[in-house]
Amino acid sequence: MAPTVAIVANEPSGDLLGAALIRALRAQRPGLRCLGVAGPRMLEAGCETLIEMERLSVMGLTEVLGHLPELLRIRRDLARRFLAERPAVFIGIDAPDFNLGLERRVRAAGIATAHLVSPTVWAWRPGRVKQIRASVDRMLCLFPFETEFLERHGVPARYVGHPLADEIPLRVDRAAARARLGLPGESPIIALLPGSRRGEVERLAAPFLAAARWCHERRPELHFVVPLVSERLRRLVEEAARCEAPDLPLTLVDGRSREVLGACDLVLTASGTATLEALLLKRAMVVAYRVHPLTYQLVKQLRLIRVPHIAMANLLAGEALAPEFIQGECRPERLGPALLGFLDDPARVAAIQARYARIHADLRHDAAAAAARAVLELIDERGARC
Repeated sequence: MAPTVAIVANEPSGDLLGAALIRALRAQRPGLRCLGVAGPRMLEAGCETLIEMERLSVMGLTEVLGHLPELLRIRRDLARRFLAERPAVFIGIDAPDFNLGLERRVRAAGIATAHLVSPTVWAWRPGRVKQIRASVDRMLCLFPFETEFLERHGVPARYVGHPLADEIPLRVDRAAARARLGLPGESPIIALLPGSRRGEVERLAAPFLAAARWCHERRPELHFVVPLVSERLRRLVEEAARCEAPDLPLTLVDGRSREVLGACDLVLTASGTATLEALLLKRAMVVAYRVHPLTYQLVKQLRLIRVPHIAMANLLAGEALAPEFIQGECRPERLGPALLGFLDDPARVAAIQARYARIHADLRHDAAAAAARAVLELIDERGARC
């Protein structure tokens, strides 16, 4: 009888990773059942969902506080369900503040646990490594530098590579992507990616669109495109566009963020998985981010961040190839010149693209299949001991 795998994702990037993992698990173990918290991609891959994934999509210290009672109740309900179901393994995808506590509870009840996407303990809040050690039987790492740190702290870790590096081809046809999206073939196009969570879009849509207006006033030939993961976020961006840039040549696209990145010349993006996607598509980018002011002050005062860059693209490159504008620096008069600076320097853009191509090649490891093997090994090891 094929095993049951419990799996929880809480945002679109986790949904993508979960869907790839589910397909790889079923390719290696046909008939395997998956249930948990799934987004549209995981649902397509055959995962049963117990609640809507969007109910877990909360970002930031202060933002979480308002939703904490509901999040804790959901976690308790999921734990009860998984303890009743007794899956062969529970897999938490990212979302460490939510998933590690859930993993610790089911692990204490004798259920094997794996976690896909290492928490950034090497970057900030390193004290969390104790919680990780108590919660997971196997950490599945997307980046090679993570395993050494975790194993040094007693956490069993496996480097599996990043599924996006496998999925995204080394070369992308920009003209074909534009044609599929109905975008202008000749105009320079800047993609705006203000995030996949409501709070991110509420804070970043206005300055991103104002920066686009700043650029368009100086370069009327520019066109702008925004990919959106939901109708709710589309409405937020439409409202911000009416206020900040009503005459901007702007195309809103439902989903299809990867095609948008493939079609554009340049990207203005929130920090997050989008910076990795832009890197893999060899697009020069400007990165900006804002959190609640109290969250930012807490992070600064407690010195919780231990890395020189916030964008994964810059961490992988080891230098700030993508300019970063955080909190008060996230202003149109700062973002606009950084964007036009790329358009004015094609040699700089070409050098960045070459560097991104080398990083992309290094990250290709058939990640979903490698992660599936690690999970199935854990299931088989636990079964052999039982």
